[in-house]
Amino acid sequence: MTGLAWGRRYLTCPPTYFDVVYEINPWMHREVKADRDRALRQWEALMATLDEAGATVEAMAPAEGWPDLVFTANAGIVNGDQFVPARFRHPERQGETALDIAWFRSHGFGIDELPVGVCHEGAGDALPFGDVLISAYRFRSDATAHAYLSRLTGAAVRSIELVDERLYHFDLTFCPLDERRAIVAPLGWDGYGCRVMEALVPEPLVLEDDEALSFCANSVVVGTTVIMPVCPPRVGRQLEAWGLDVTVCPVDEFLKAGGGCRCLTLALDVTLAPTVGS
Repeated sequence: MTGLAWGRRYLTCPPTYFDVVYEINPWMHREVKADRDRALRQWEALMATLDEAGATVEAMAPAEGWPDLVFTANAGIVNGDQFVPARFRHPERQGETALDIAWFRSHGFGIDELPVGVCHEGAGDALPFGDVLISAYRFRSDATAHAYLSRLTGAAVRSIELVDERLYHFDLTFCPLDERRAIVAPLGWDGYGCRVMEALVPEPLVLEDDEALSFCANSVVVGTTVIMPVCPPRVGRQLEAWGLDVTVCPVDEFLKAGGGCRCLTLALDVTLAPTVGS
């Protein structure tokens, strides 16, 4: 097993100002405050694990007043040297976009924006698999964003509807492992979406409901290394049978805000496959 063609360069953000100060998903409770020292230790351990797996890690500067900036997966969509910034649904996160655009622009990316009023939360709701970009909608992103993403990036986009508010982003339900295999959580999708994913993924590792809610699909893949926030025994056995190396990197402090390992990273080396004739 050779792993993914992408996933060896990541954008991250230190949790200097991370906290739970509002509630925009079912995991967030204002009365449960984040322990920033513990969050920093967990973030640093994740960064070290990424480095050991062979990934290059870049960090953007944290900004006071934007506690969820640490979840860089939501910043936008990367396509070669193109960046399509997110348009956040919740006002509590909308100020992050200017910071994200500034970082990408200063690092040589061209910026192409979605229309005003069309919500989409970046790689949190869209991941490449094979020759398509799979993008979800309902809780944080609009289905109408998908046609714009296809037009801006030239990629074929397949739509999936999310149905369980606990799995409010697509990256909580799907983790591509290589060109044929992926961790999938059907609990998060409607019936049509399940059929779409069955057709797209030849060899799925299908999570049981309790496994899905452990956030184990919110993992980062670097080559043949899978970095997971938790690893249920059955899942670990299957991954190892496929020749993958599993590393558990606890980030439960970030679960207080509804985030896992992938939420804390944004792959910078993704180049989306163009549609035929584009």
